[in-house]
Order: sequence, then C-alpha cells, then structure tokens
Amino acid sequence: MSTLRVTAERLIILAHPNADALELAQVGLYRAVVAKGAYRTGDHAVYIPEQAVLPAELIEELGLTGRLAGSKADRVRAVRLRGELSQGIVCRPGALAGTDLAAAAESGEDFAELLGVTKWRPPIPTSMNGEVVRAPDLLPWVDIENLKRFPGIFEPGEPVVLTEKLHGSCCLVTYHAATGEVQVSSKGIGAQGLALAEDEHNLYWRAVRAHGIPEVAARLAERLGAERVGVFGEVFGAGVQDLTYGESGRTELPGYAAFDVSAVVEGRLRWLPAAELLDGELPVVPELWRGPFDPDTALAFAQGRETVSGRELHVREGVVIRPVTERWSPVVGGRAIAKVVGDAYLTRKGGTEYE
Repeated sequence: MSTLRVTAERLIILAHPNADALELAQVGLYRAVVAKGAYRTGDHAVYIPEQAVLPAELIEELGLTGRLAGSKADRVRAVRLRGELSQGIVCRPGALAGTDLAAAAESGEDFAELLGVTKWRPPIPTSMNGEVVRAPDLLPWVDIENLKRFPGIFEPGEPVVLTEKLHGSCCLVTYHAATGEVQVSSKGIGAQGLALAEDEHNLYWRAVRAHGIPEVAARLAERLGAERVGVFGEVFGAGVQDLTYGESGRTELPGYAAFDVSAVVEGRLRWLPAAELLDGELPVVPELWRGPFDPDTALAFAQGRETVSGRELHVREGVVIRPVTERWSPVVGGRAIAKVVGDAYLTRKGGTEYE
C-alpha cells in the first residue's frame, strides 16, 4: 500500500464527458469527480486519497453518508461516476477554513491527523497470522507510491522496466549468512519489526519451505558476499485473495512469484534485480515491457488481463515500474519505484485486500 497523506493540491479541471453537472478535478494523474463549477483550474483544495478512513463528522460534512465503502461506510475507494473513474475526494473541509491552501500545497503539509483521517488496514486471515517474534534485523519491504500521485518519480525517457503487479500477499524472507537463520514475515507484520514463528500451517512459511527459498537465499548470499539477503515475493491463489491466477494457497505448493531482492554487503543495503538473480531458481513476476519511461505507457499496461497463468483468467491488478538502473528518488525520498493499479481491478465487485 501507499503511504497515506491528506494534502492541499493545485487542481486542473477537466470536462466530464458524460455529465453536464459534473467535472473532473485532476491531482497529479488522479482524477476525482466534482460538482461543476465548484473549482477552477489553478484553485487549491484538499485531496483525500483512496484507502483513507474518514471520521463520521467529516463524512456528514461532505455529504457522503452511506456512500463510502466498507462495513461502516467510511472508507474511500475508487468508483465510476457516470462512466468516469473517480479516485479520492477533493474538498475544502470546514476545519481548514482560513488556511492558505496554496502555501500548504507548497510546503507539503499533511492534514490527516487534524481531520481525523486514518489509513485503512485490512484484516489478517487466520492462515496468514501466527505467533510473532521480535526481528529488528529483518530486511523490510517498502511502501510503493502510486505513479498517479507522484508522476515525477521518473524522468521522461528514463529506461524503465514494467512488471505485473500480483494480487496476493507480500512474503518477506531474510537469510542471515553467518548463522543460517531464516526470518519470514508479511509486509504488515514486518513493518512492525516482527517476524512469524515457523508454523507448518502458516501460509507464508508453507510457501517459503515449498519453494525452497532459504536455500536460494543462501546461494545468493554466497555469490554476493552478503551478510543478509532479502527475498520478496507474492504468495497467491485460492484462499489468499479473490484473484487466484489458477493457483491455490491451500495446497502444499501455494502460488508464489518473487519480485525483488535486497542484500547487505559490507554493511550497505543494495536493491538488486530479481529476474536476473533468481532466473531458474524461483518463479518471478512477469515482465510486461521495458523501454523509455512515458506515463501513458505505464497507465496503459496497468489495464488488461493477468499474464501469470498464461490463460488470462481475470483482470490484471496493475504494474510496478522500476528504473533499469536502481536509484534514489528525491520526489518520494526513497527508492525510485512506483505502481499503477488498473481501473477494472479497482472497481471489481467482491474484491479482497488482505495485506
């Protein structure tokens, strides 16, 4: 998931092609449906992104009672309004009356706490849960920001690689070369500095053992001269999420595909290309395209059907974009990596979002 920030943004107003009383307010590459005449291009307003959970008083103020997602009708999610995808909420809450929104946009001020907006955290199914242990030296995964929110992450024409983003659950494996210790965690649990105690019933441990990931990590550590190696992959299939790719998470061999590798070499953390290092060792996420960066190309490849099964069984979740040469991004203050999520995936019915 992306980080949650509720910020003031400069708007670009576009015509809604199917409704005379509505318009589209563009923030970055996101578009949100708004009432016609509420804003003009160049105006500043507050943008509340998807996966935000709103307090009851703000929901009432914005006239959204009963119109949001979740069992409590308090979560922002993408919807289609008169045929146009609307992502997030553009508004000017009363709590910010008198605030210089242009200055707030310039400084990047985050209004989430002031407005009582929090990030939605999906529930953890029993098969993905378990006893946890402290793991301060676990190599964690990172939140990937959406290209639509941060379109300047990549330079125009910069060589990039687009891989398919899979809808499963992120599995973290850290191998310690000195001791042979293996730590396994999920993204959410790992972010708390915790790992899962080994359990033959736990989804992540079953996938790790079945695919021989510790042995692969050990060989990588030897090749790289690494103190620690992190292998990051997606566990998927029936029983994991609603999109299955023709696999099952209930069998002895759950669906799995690696998407990233990190290594600590001489005390320095390095991110390395999974496809090159793990070729022939582990399943890896499909590469969909590589070439000079262009946002329209990334947006287009986020749409369509999945390619993992080779049978186009269901919608594609989206794509992950990486530069061919790993680098740091001043735009997000971290790795230059981004995602785009497909429209059909966002608006599908009955979807699950376990982390």
